[in-house]
Amino acid sequence: MLKELVQKSRSYRRFYQEEPISLATLEELVDLARLTPSAANKQPLKYLLINTPEKNEAVFQCLAWAGYLKDWDGPTEGEKPAGYIVMLGDKDISVSYNFDNGIAAQTIMLGAVERGLGGCMIVSIKREKLAQALAIPNTYEILIVLALGKPKEKVILQDISPSGDVKYWRDAQGNHYVPKRPLREIIL
Repeated sequence: MLKELVQKSRSYRRFYQEEPISLATLEELVDLARLTPSAANKQPLKYLLINTPEKNEAVFQCLAWAGYLKDWDGPTEGEKPAGYIVMLGDKDISVSYNFDNGIAAQTIMLGAVERGLGGCMIVSIKREKLAQALAIPNTYEILIVLALGKPKEKVILQDISPSGDVKYWRDAQGNHYVPKRPLREIIL
């Protein structure tokens, strides 16, 4: 059921690093994104598929992981993603990607959950460093990095507190809590 996939599609930041993601799986996920709607049907998105330890580490070094968790620098060795999809905008096709990247990223994440994987959409990226590390030509704009793997953490949705604080947090056992506004509050 779609609602179950959406509920399971959280921002996972710790993974079973030793569980590989095949290139075929990454291709299947991008194929899902390829089928999504595109503004003016321009289809300006391109993708780099990363699943080797060396390239995974190069990508990892270019990402920031959890802004609200001030005392956490990101996954440690053994908990890093097993693969990445780097989403690019092809500037020769369009200079505006409208909502294409969001639609494509969410579709990839739902496909990942369906396969027992999880991920995190990351836009806090050292773009120049990543472009150099992956030899990305200037004709492409780095839009989003999707970190993927078998989740090693539990993410729990909870109602937002009366204070309205939206910051996610972790308990002493490492469970990751994500406050969500109730339906009655978002429908006007």
